[in-house]
Amino acid sequence: MSLTVVSAPGKVLLTGGYLILDREYKGLVIGTSSRFYTIIQPGDNLSKIIIHAPQFNDPNWEYKITIKDGLCELSTFEKDRCNTFIETVLKHSLSIISNRISSQKFDELVLEGLNIYVIGSNDFYSQREQLKNSNLPLNTTSLRNLTPFCKVHTTLKQVHKTGLGSSAAMTTSLVAALFVYFKCVDNVNDDIKERTLIHNVSQFCHCLAQGKVGSGFDVSAAVWGSHVYKRFSPTILEPVIKSENNIDLTVLNKIIDPDYKWDNQIKSFTLPPEFKMILAEVDSGSNTPSMVGKVLAWRKANPEQANILWNTIASNCAIVINNLIELTNEYEKDKTEYIEAIRTCSCVNGSMWSNLLDQERSGKRIFELLYSIFTEYQKVRQSLRDMSNMSDAPIEPPMQTRLLDACTEVPGVVMAGVPGAGGYDAIFCIGIGDKFVTQVENVWENWNEMSVGPLLTNESSEGFRKENLENVLGLKNCLEL
Repeated sequence: MSLTVVSAPGKVLLTGGYLILDREYKGLVIGTSSRFYTIIQPGDNLSKIIIHAPQFNDPNWEYKITIKDGLCELSTFEKDRCNTFIETVLKHSLSIISNRISSQKFDELVLEGLNIYVIGSNDFYSQREQLKNSNLPLNTTSLRNLTPFCKVHTTLKQVHKTGLGSSAAMTTSLVAALFVYFKCVDNVNDDIKERTLIHNVSQFCHCLAQGKVGSGFDVSAAVWGSHVYKRFSPTILEPVIKSENNIDLTVLNKIIDPDYKWDNQIKSFTLPPEFKMILAEVDSGSNTPSMVGKVLAWRKANPEQANILWNTIASNCAIVINNLIELTNEYEKDKTEYIEAIRTCSCVNGSMWSNLLDQERSGKRIFELLYSIFTEYQKVRQSLRDMSNMSDAPIEPPMQTRLLDACTEVPGVVMAGVPGAGGYDAIFCIGIGDKFVTQVENVWENWNEMSVGPLLTNESSEGFRKENLENVLGLKNCLEL
């Protein structure tokens, strides 16, 4: 049986929260080892698409496909159970594909019907209830004992997500899988034009499903993995987003074409050697759209004050990014010196790294870069707290500040913060060496002010990719083959 399997990573926005809504500013987005998988196989019902999301209660959606004037229309068998992101991707991806391959080939595959599975790594969803029901403590050891792609025992609408960008990862993996399945692309893992096509279609579908043109960094991470990001101009997609119910396919095909003048900027990035990223979800809650709304309203009412703060944050973030890149260069120059310097700093609290600069020893430039990253990111956090106070949006609320400060006290921690738009939902820590992970997780496990749940995901710089089903542990067990 022919199977198409495509995965796409989640995201963590380390720097550039709020700023990347504006094209003047950049952000650093990290791809995750947690991935969303789409599996497509031929169906057994004429022109019927069956979507399986086996991790959820009430997990299936069924659609009938019709093509009229080059446009795909979906009719659902259960009108009270819509899945906006899935339906948007199916309708518009199939419409675009039908105009890019022969009608005979397209009709053959559609007539077979499609069986589609969409499955996310465990870290996309909170596993607190799963652990509680199994009488397991909330720690990484317990999480590793869970079945891969385990059931969440609730519906899609009610599931507690962890903020890794599941909708963007799912959208991108589904778009890419459809294009691969219909042979609309040949070498999507390596061909830049084909990846750009998937990027453009995924951005369009994700924005349309959201009902607005967002910053796009989450889809960008799902396509390209870790990178320094500058957003595309919203005017690129606005003509088709605004005509949601009457989209001109000719205009859409022009906009999503890889040769169209998208102005987003991508600079590949990986964390320097010996660096690790760890994440945790916090059992509180933030409404990201309302927080963004508050910040943008404050910025509009106080443009001079806001622009000074924006530029200050941007300057600090640029130093952090450039120093991380330079550390990788230092590693390439002298690996032995780099490893020795990292080993020395991993045993000392970051605020004390300045003391190493006064000593006559090798690795001084590495000490300088590490201490600069530590101090500059502390300045970023302070500016975000200032923004919180001025806009009345809890970007780094006091409870999070106390937790992050405790994490920063751990030897070897380089940065600790709230990702993306901030709030109560999640935190990240980036550190060096082997010891900081256990020590930070110990802080989390014993924290009393909030319940802090670790995630297992770490950095993975690769974007979406075709997969071999047999090589993904536990994935085959989710399918009804």
